[in-house]
Amino acid sequence: MSEEGRRPWLPNGTSALMVFAIGIIEGVLTWAVRGGHVEAIALAFGLPLVVALTVGMSWRAPGVALGLVWGMGLFHVVVGAPIRLTEFALTAVFFGGARWGRRLTVVMSALSVPLTVAVVLHEGGVVSLDLLQDGSRLAGVSRQEPRVMLALSLIGFLVVAAPWPAGLLMRLLDRASIWQASMLAAEEAAAGAWRETEHAREVAHLRDQQARLALDVHDVVGHSLAVILAQAESGQYLDDTAKLKKTLQTIATSARSSLQDVRQVLTSTQDTTRGAGDTGRFDGLIAGVRGSGHDIIATELGVPRQLPRETGAIAYRVFQEMLTNAIKHGRRDRPITAERRWPAARPADGDADTLRIEVTNMTQASHDADPGRGLEGMRRRLESIDGHLDVCRREQPAGTVFTVTAHVPVRGGG
Repeated sequence: MSEEGRRPWLPNGTSALMVFAIGIIEGVLTWAVRGGHVEAIALAFGLPLVVALTVGMSWRAPGVALGLVWGMGLFHVVVGAPIRLTEFALTAVFFGGARWGRRLTVVMSALSVPLTVAVVLHEGGVVSLDLLQDGSRLAGVSRQEPRVMLALSLIGFLVVAAPWPAGLLMRLLDRASIWQASMLAAEEAAAGAWRETEHAREVAHLRDQQARLALDVHDVVGHSLAVILAQAESGQYLDDTAKLKKTLQTIATSARSSLQDVRQVLTSTQDTTRGAGDTGRFDGLIAGVRGSGHDIIATELGVPRQLPRETGAIAYRVFQEMLTNAIKHGRRDRPITAERRWPAARPADGDADTLRIEVTNMTQASHDADPGRGLEGMRRRLESIDGHLDVCRREQPAGTVFTVTAHVPVRGGG
C-alpha cells in the first residue's frame, strides 16, 4: 500500500468538521452584525463547507485541494467577496502539498503562498478581524502607526507562509527515514547473502571431503580385496603345507595393512601421510602384488624425489588403483609391468618436471572391462594437482593390452 493509502481518513474528517463548525459560527456572527441579503446567508454557510472539504482533502489529495484554493482565490478577486478568518485554515493545504504532493504540487503550493498574501491585501484584510477592531484601541493605533500595520501584516504573512516549509521539512525527514530503512534493508540483505554464500561454501567443502573420503575408501578397500582375493585363489592350488601357511600369512598381513589404511583414511578426510618415503611406499605396493602370486615387472628410472605432502598422497593412491585394476582385469599368465620415470634434475627442453607412472597389463581378447569409477577417480585426483591421466588400449592376437599413465607434477619436492 502506498503512503497516500496509509494516511487515515479520521484525522482529515475531524479537521474538516472543526473547520466547518468554526466557519458556520463565524458566518452567523458576521451576518448578525452586518446583516445582509440571502446571498450573504448562502456565503456564510457555503464558504465554510468548501473550506472544510478543501482542508479534508489536503492530506489524501493535496493537488485537488490546492486547485480548490486557487479557485476560491479567483472567486474573491472576481466577485470581491470578503475574506473570512476561517479561510486561514487553508494553509493546511500548503502543508499537505509540500509534504505529500507530487513535485508539481510542491512547486505550485510554494507559489500559492505569496499569491494568497496578495489576495488578502487586494481585498483589504479579513472581515472578521475588521469587525473585532472596529471601535477598539488597536484599530486606531494601526491607522496612526504604519509600523503596527506592517508588523501585523508580517505576522499574517508568517501565518500563511510557515506551513509550506514545515511540510517540506517533514517531507525531507520522511525521505531520510525511508532512505535509512532502505540502507538497513540492503545491509541486511547483503549480510544474508554473505551468510548463504558461506553456508554454500561450507556445504561444498563438506561434500568435497565426503567425495575424497569415498574415493580413498574405494581405493584402499578395492586394492586390498583384489590382493587378498588373488592370494586366496592361488592358495587353493598349493599342496605344500609350508607354502600354504606362507600364503595365509601373506593374506593376514595384507588384511592388517588394509585395516590400518582404512583407519587412517577414516580419521582424516585428506590423506597426507607419506610414511618413510614415496619410493618405499611404492615398493610396498609392488611387494604386495608380487606376494599375491602375480608376476610383476617393476622398474624405476631417474633419481627419486621426496614429493610434496599432497602430491605424494595422490601419487600413492593413483598407483594403488592402477595396480588394483591390473590385478582385477589382467591375465594371471602375463606379467604386470610397472614403470616409474622420475624427471631429471634439469629437464631438457620439452620435458616437463613430471613423475610418470605407467602400468601395463594384458586381458583376454574378448574382455570388455567397465572403467567403473576407478579411472575417473584417478583422473580427478591428478587434475587437482595439475596432473593428468592417459589411457591406451591396444588389440593384439593374444589379448588386449591396457596401458595407464599418470603424469604427476613434482614441483616443490625436496
